[in-house]
Amino acid sequence: MAFDCPRPLTLALHEHGLLYSSRTGAGIDKDMSDELIRRSGCKITVSVMSRARIWQLIESGALDFSLSGIRNDERDRYAAFAWYFSNKYYLLVRKDAQVRQLADFENNPALQLGVIRSFRYGPSANRLLDKLHAAQRVTYASGLEPLYQVLANKRIHGMIIEPFDYSQIEVMPVRDLTSIIETDDPPIPHGLIMSKKSLSTAEQEKWHALIKDMRDDGTVLAIFEKYFKPELANALVNLNLPW
Repeated sequence: MAFDCPRPLTLALHEHGLLYSSRTGAGIDKDMSDELIRRSGCKITVSVMSRARIWQLIESGALDFSLSGIRNDERDRYAAFAWYFSNKYYLLVRKDAQVRQLADFENNPALQLGVIRSFRYGPSANRLLDKLHAAQRVTYASGLEPLYQVLANKRIHGMIIEPFDYSQIEVMPVRDLTSIIETDDPPIPHGLIMSKKSLSTAEQEKWHALIKDMRDDGTVLAIFEKYFKPELANALVNLNLPW
């Protein structure tokens, strides 16, 4: 695939469990970005910033790419996506909150939810988040670790997580205090985020095709198998995804 890169490009990672950790300098999204650089031959400057800042810069055209993004109607105005995995969201909840399903959490006004600022999830999780936000029952943070800490301290009672967060739960003080509740949402596609303002439609199509090649030749699966057991890696990568 021929790439014409007349200028240096920019890509931002965000701290999120197995997707990327600045402590180790490793993660699924780091491996994906390395492979995109290698295959395209383009000069791409990689940085790390908050998810909220990433979406602001993608919208303005000051940032070309990010990874593991999900779409919604607002983002569709300024971002294009090339899907490479799909996963479900779950509610990590304190055992002493006596929650067995999402409705239990929603219906108890004493319970506070913690989420990462600018994150969106599946339909059920988003509905819960929006309703609790309107009731001033949401605590926002820039990343997972601050949420784990306030969950351990009982300042919040639950938070929305995904499989990339499981390894951190095992080493955080919340492990024995919490349980995981299903949201009943279907798996949500995640992908390469491309700024419509900075990248032409023709350029977007080339990056879209590159991601498709990486999925077709097993590269994406191989990356996920570095971080997950084969069964879970296969489930995340090989679900039917829109191109």
